[in-house]
Amino acid sequence: MLSSPLFLRFTPVIFTFLWSSGWIVAGYSALYADPLTFLAVRFACAGVLLAGLAFALRAPWPRGRRAIIDCVVTGILLHAAYLGGVWWAVRHGLPAGISGLIAGLQPILTALFAPVLVGERISPVRWAGILCGFIGIALVLEPKIVGVDPAVLWAVLLPVAVNVLGMFAVTFGSFYQKARIVSGDLRTVTAVQYATAFVVTLPFAYALEPMRIEWNLTMILVLAWSVLALSLGGIGLYLLMIRRGAVSRTATFLYLVPPTVAVEAWILFGESLSPVQIAGMVVTVAGVVLASRK
Repeated sequence: MLSSPLFLRFTPVIFTFLWSSGWIVAGYSALYADPLTFLAVRFACAGVLLAGLAFALRAPWPRGRRAIIDCVVTGILLHAAYLGGVWWAVRHGLPAGISGLIAGLQPILTALFAPVLVGERISPVRWAGILCGFIGIALVLEPKIVGVDPAVLWAVLLPVAVNVLGMFAVTFGSFYQKARIVSGDLRTVTAVQYATAFVVTLPFAYALEPMRIEWNLTMILVLAWSVLALSLGGIGLYLLMIRRGAVSRTATFLYLVPPTVAVEAWILFGESLSPVQIAGMVVTVAGVVLASRK
């Protein structure tokens, strides 16, 4: 199924929907849990589920010190550093609009480093699409950005820096995944990554947070969606797209996340959609079409 042409064609669409739901999940989880504590539990659950699935299906595990080190490095960069940095920064005062704009840096960073790190050629058309996509998400996030008091940013310089570091982590983690983990079963590779992310995140949660989790039905449902849809589904599709395509092309699909989040917030929470935001969505989609062309 994963190799069928039909599934591969719709993979970016499924990925965008799953990945965008992470922002909704973050909002709900904030009501009942500390961010790093929640992520540690999420990593542990995802790792255990994937390991159990791998053992049941007798999937091959990474062998050799080099293969295990590669899984550990990508686990730290793609999961612990990226998600931990972004979630911690938003919880400590970073405005959501600024966080979303920083997320838009990833396709640009990827395009800048792709020729040097993995030998990908970025054509002028793809560059035009990348810049068009960034302008589009800036328009989509315009209501959240315009309302930010500049003085607030001075007060949250540390969260801003942590969020930016998270963007660099996921960018270089994607390159490392593309260059080093070119084969192997993604189920076992990702299981090792989540085990690493759990081991790395847990001490930070213990040191920086009271490790609060209020267990109720909402919390259980949020955790279940985070593990099944995001950690297994979203991340799995992201790694699959990296393995089967160019890193820079895969990164441009992240531009579709802020518009999708805006639509989801409009449907679920009744947030308004301005003409500027709708225009931004059109510009974003146009940019992604240009940047993702083979």
